[in-house]
Amino acid sequence: MPKISAEVHPDLPAIQVPPPGPRARAVLERDSRVVSPSYTRCYPLVAERGEGAIIHDADGNRFLDFNAGIAVVATGHCHPRVVEAIQRQAARLIHMSGTDFYYEEMVALAETLARIAPGGVPRRVSFGNSGAEAIEGAIKLARYATHRDKLIAFFGSFHGRTMGALSLTARKASQRERFGPLVPGVVHAPYPYCYRCPFGKEPEGCAVECVQFIENTLLKTIAPASETAAIVVEPVQGEGGYIVPPPKFFEELARVARQNGILLIFDEVQSGMGRTGRMWAAQHFDAVPDIFAVAKGIASGLPLGATVARAELMQWAPGAHASTFGGNPVACAAALATIELLETELIENATRMGAYLMDRLREWPSRFPVVGDVRGLGLMIGVELVRDRASKEKAPQLRDRVVNLAFERGLLILGAGENTLRLCPPLTINRGQCDFALETLEDCLKTAVAGA
Repeated sequence: MPKISAEVHPDLPAIQVPPPGPRARAVLERDSRVVSPSYTRCYPLVAERGEGAIIHDADGNRFLDFNAGIAVVATGHCHPRVVEAIQRQAARLIHMSGTDFYYEEMVALAETLARIAPGGVPRRVSFGNSGAEAIEGAIKLARYATHRDKLIAFFGSFHGRTMGALSLTARKASQRERFGPLVPGVVHAPYPYCYRCPFGKEPEGCAVECVQFIENTLLKTIAPASETAAIVVEPVQGEGGYIVPPPKFFEELARVARQNGILLIFDEVQSGMGRTGRMWAAQHFDAVPDIFAVAKGIASGLPLGATVARAELMQWAPGAHASTFGGNPVACAAALATIELLETELIENATRMGAYLMDRLREWPSRFPVVGDVRGLGLMIGVELVRDRASKEKAPQLRDRVVNLAFERGLLILGAGENTLRLCPPLTINRGQCDFALETLEDCLKTAVAGA
């Protein structure tokens, strides 16, 4: 177990009752009767309250949340300044629908997003309630603006579960199974997953074959350039395994898009809002999307999504696209408070704490034969587990065992891809919390390997 004494640190875990305790089990039993079984729950956490990076369950246990509510609570759980902004706005105006009326909160957030968008070009913003809805808006706008219908996405991608977003998604069969036919005109290309290059290349000898496949195969066969509206890409692939592409991928992708009049849509839903140590993951690669989708961390837990596009592209007619609840005044207030916190302190902390974690994690492949690859930017870090480093055979069961052992010890993590540990804590975490997470995971790795 970690050497750090959790009992004397309220910002660290403390397990009083082996989870799930009696109160948690009662909630689980009620849930099983009325909640959709389609939800994926990796372990039986029943959250009751949270502050910062700490979650308290129904039985009084304290957990360190290295999920950030699935990369959502960028400012931590219930940040006082976000809570204050929500309460102040809720007391004044909860809803009016920006689809049909005006209110300053929506304008102020759109101005802020336009200001902080990558590339320094004029932008317009359309609001929705989620990442999937932001992607739907991006799809519709790309088709509307280009008068083209085809879209290129990537294998391993996850863009959401609504029908358009799901059509782009190519993460695993269970997400698409029995929902067809999906939106037509979508084709997929290999993603630049350098640890498992789909073309058998090493990074130093790579000629960006993933982009060559788009240029020399897709555009010449089933997705003619004259009919292709956009290429949709996660600048860091999230659910696919926290995969960071090489910079030359974006250079070549931009070239192909520019030469063929194809728009670039970036899905920054998970990688945006300071997660990678920059406001947007695109900034690490000097990439400038024509359209990008943002959600998750934008409002510290309130439902909000945005489609942000070059101003000259977002010229659709009134009634072409809207959302009743998109840009809700309370969510906008939370987002404005969130962005202020990110810009003034939390992006810098994400950079600092991400580097601190990576300094330790880089040693893991040499210390643990089951750690094949460690990768990431800022506080978006993936640790890929394998049966052995020579064969790189994936170890999904080992990964799942580590996730569950960590839960039992008070650390909340999840997987990404088939066999990767996903580390995406709130951007508020401190060194003591990082140390606890690292020591806990090391202990869990040793235990899981011994048990296997």
